[in-house]
Amino acid sequence: MPFASPYPDVEIPTASVHDYLFGDLDAADADRTALIDAASGDATSYREMIARINAFAGALADRGIAPGDVVGLLAPNSSAFAIAFHGILRAGATATTINVLFTAKDIVKQLTDAKAAMLITVSALLPQAQEAAASVGLTDDRLVVLDGPGAATDGHPNAADLLGAGAAARQVEFDPASHLAVLPYSSGTTGNPKGVMLTHRNLVANVAQIRAAQDVTTDDAVIAFLPFFHIYGMTVLLNAVLRARARLIMMARFDLEELLATIANHRITVAFIAPPVAVALAKHPLVDRYDTSTLRAILSGAAPLDEDLGRAVSERLGCPVVQGYGMTELSPVSHCTPFDGGKRLTGSVAPIGAAGWTAANSLSKLVDPETGNEIDVPPAGLSDTGELWFKGPNVMAGYLGNEKATAETIDDEGWLRTGDLARVDSSGCVYIVDRLKELIKYKGYQVPPAELEAVLLTHPAIADAAVIGARDPETGEEVPKAFVVKQSGAELTEDDVIEFVAGEVAPYKKVRQVAFIDAIPKSASGKILRKDLRSS
Repeated sequence: MPFASPYPDVEIPTASVHDYLFGDLDAADADRTALIDAASGDATSYREMIARINAFAGALADRGIAPGDVVGLLAPNSSAFAIAFHGILRAGATATTINVLFTAKDIVKQLTDAKAAMLITVSALLPQAQEAAASVGLTDDRLVVLDGPGAATDGHPNAADLLGAGAAARQVEFDPASHLAVLPYSSGTTGNPKGVMLTHRNLVANVAQIRAAQDVTTDDAVIAFLPFFHIYGMTVLLNAVLRARARLIMMARFDLEELLATIANHRITVAFIAPPVAVALAKHPLVDRYDTSTLRAILSGAAPLDEDLGRAVSERLGCPVVQGYGMTELSPVSHCTPFDGGKRLTGSVAPIGAAGWTAANSLSKLVDPETGNEIDVPPAGLSDTGELWFKGPNVMAGYLGNEKATAETIDDEGWLRTGDLARVDSSGCVYIVDRLKELIKYKGYQVPPAELEAVLLTHPAIADAAVIGARDPETGEEVPKAFVVKQSGAELTEDDVIEFVAGEVAPYKKVRQVAFIDAIPKSASGKILRKDLRSS
């Protein structure tokens, strides 16, 4: 049977993301600090940020960007990213955020599929951005380089060109329930990356759901090293933290020493992390050199956090560590543990290993993947294991141009199949126990096996190949492992395979383990039997 959220229902206004986040900004909050770039220390108030967002939106409109257009955004975390992102949405356009680790080939795929009319980037990423823009036919004036020298110098507008024009944001009319706000790319439960259509209502709903579960306040200083181009950073940090009128201290990339120094210098109170960061916080000697005593809560997401590891971080830093769960298709948060572990919510504290309770205004259920039968919430203890299904206002509108994949993921009643196996306790708290889907999660990034298999099969010495997620014996993390069948008489080493794939994909997608076998196990229909590979 489905089980409901224990969080009280929240109001989800019929509003754009911009109006929901900033429309009711009062005078007391306007002069609060919204954004701080950690490297430079530059601070931006809410009043300044909103003025720049509006000017950015106006400049985009002057350049012909209108509702229905898609704008690519390829940049690391910064105040410039925040203003560009919200400027795109304020203009009524759709932002497709692009991983900064992408090669030019990867960028071309996303720009092409999304039919992007413009690309916004930074100087450090200009070589691959320029190559990709040229490949998809974007002219120089359609490639904005936020920190570049400007259109008068190299033909590429920069932030000063856009903001300096002083253009007013246009009044745009659209239905928040159907109008696409963002188009991030996800591999779903299997296959190659697909554009995830998230509406303004999806994002507004998820921020409201997060606010019901997490008590980030105006007094909080929140560290933001999780990338804004990823749905976790985008919604939980760039949207929810700003809605809370807290301070967002941004790092362009993760560096442990910089993170610790930023926590100490800016007196960070709340940190959202992923499990690889937890490993560093639990074990690295650098941690003891910095004052982290201002931290009052840490939430881990993007991949399951081991309970012992979470406890080690909590004990070392002296603050609660809790988990959340979600996926791009869910905007992303579907389950969350409050900072107090759930004591006020249910009267008891969830184990650190729990993913948490169903988000407000939503339902969950567990379905036996073999029989299709629903699994009941137990009167005590933990339920049997089943695939986690979810239904709520944050469920995506579907995959761009892919009705088949959409239908395979969301049923006729609106239930989204997560592809993750879970159990539930008597209070409705969910525990993720395994992955039913083929997708590999490496350091929080999605690595679709099918994509790596396609690359491997282009090697002349490889006859067949399959990729699964395997455990790194040192860190316990999931890593891509390739099973390779050599062509008859071919000479090929593990290093050869690893180097070949590394030259074709983004760094996080690299194969990290290789095994040579005589044949790839397959079903009668030709489907790779990954469970057989996992047991080999």
